[in-house]
Amino acid sequence: MLSAQQIAQYHADGFIVVPGIVDAGTLGALRAAAERIVAGAAQVDQHDAVYDLEPGHSRAAPRVRRIKNPERVDPVFAALARHPGITGCLQQLWDGRGVRFDISKLNMKSAGFGSPVEWHQDWAFYPHTNDDLAAVGVMLDDITPDNGPMQVVPGSHRGPVFDHHADGFFCGAIDALAPGLQLASARPCLGRAGDITIHHVRAVHGSAPNTSGAPRRFLLLQYRCADAWPLVTQPRSWDDWHAALVAGDETLEPRTAAVPVRLPFPPARRQGSIYESQSDVKNRFFSAR
Repeated sequence: MLSAQQIAQYHADGFIVVPGIVDAGTLGALRAAAERIVAGAAQVDQHDAVYDLEPGHSRAAPRVRRIKNPERVDPVFAALARHPGITGCLQQLWDGRGVRFDISKLNMKSAGFGSPVEWHQDWAFYPHTNDDLAAVGVMLDDITPDNGPMQVVPGSHRGPVFDHHADGFFCGAIDALAPGLQLASARPCLGRAGDITIHHVRAVHGSAPNTSGAPRRFLLLQYRCADAWPLVTQPRSWDDWHAALVAGDETLEPRTAAVPVRLPFPPARRQGSIYESQSDVKNRFFSAR
């Protein structure tokens, strides 16, 4: 569980790294499941509901940059979404309120060619009635300065919601020349396999390509406080919405907060994943090799 210092750091900086949350046995099962899923990419030629493929992918030489919703593909990922060490940390950050799981994605930065993710705020994609939302990153591999660590601008979660549009369409990225970004202050989230990161939904973050000889598999689990209600995409099924409550109590009383909101409309011209949408951003910060 989190110390008072870690909780204070999260609220001040908008992110923390928490060591040793996922044990070696679970970590091994997650890696094995990831390898099984990646092996299946040898049977596909283009992006689909499971695979987001790197440029240059072929059946003979599969290249996967993201596994979409791995919790729907293998039960080991679904079980991790309810890990008490993860949900317990979130309840501490959210004053004991309930925790609802949303979706996950496994970003696969393979050695030497893992794609970058441009600067963005998750909040731009899915604003809610309050901003007690966070993404938990589970390190399946050691994350070093060279293999494309997630970088976060400290304190940016308390600032504005930046424009994530290009030519009038949502693109899921912030123009690197936008005033007020303060990218020089960004800090990398480094750690060992089994450590986790927690970053606030409004924190500005991104990641460079993997320029090392080591892989960087980073599982991102998205959560929202039980009393945070989506403003853009409403739940289709109450049963599914309630089943996603992974800790604490259900509520029918959305909590509203005076937080800035910018809606993701008109929709991105390139759909499928953040990598596709971000290809329209005017000024990029990170360059693929």
